[in-house]
Amino acid sequence: MPPQPHAAVLQFTQLLSATRRGARLARLLTVEQLVQWGWPRDSERVEAAEVVVAELAANAVVHGRLPGRGFRLGLMLLPDSRLRIEVTDPRGDRLPAACPVADEDGRGLVIVDALTDGWGVLPYPPSGKTVWAEVSPARGRA
Repeated sequence: MPPQPHAAVLQFTQLLSATRRGARLARLLTVEQLVQWGWPRDSERVEAAEVVVAELAANAVVHGRLPGRGFRLGLMLLPDSRLRIEVTDPRGDRLPAACPVADEDGRGLVIVDALTDGWGVLPYPPSGKTVWAEVSPARGRA
């Protein structure tokens, strides 16, 4: 049986252009949304989420881009206070490595792995993928 989606307490979703500007906007929107949810702007947890979104959005722009298609940023505050970050792009045929390596193309996922409690990839039919990561409350006071 496939894993069931989490019931989110708070949720934010935004479609963005698959450009550097779109990736930067994803990072900025994440910080502003977390502050709106009551998290201190300078907390460790907000900073971790900002870096994770920056890396996943950059990957969506560089590796998941198709002409004329954007990417989607999703933020969910789960009932146990974990933050789930999801970045969906149209390139389901280009999956990130399950075990990130610290080479020229894999540093971003090494950072994501270090700052999160876990991350992974899910198919997004008909042809895309969602890369998700979760940041726990232990990353700093929310």
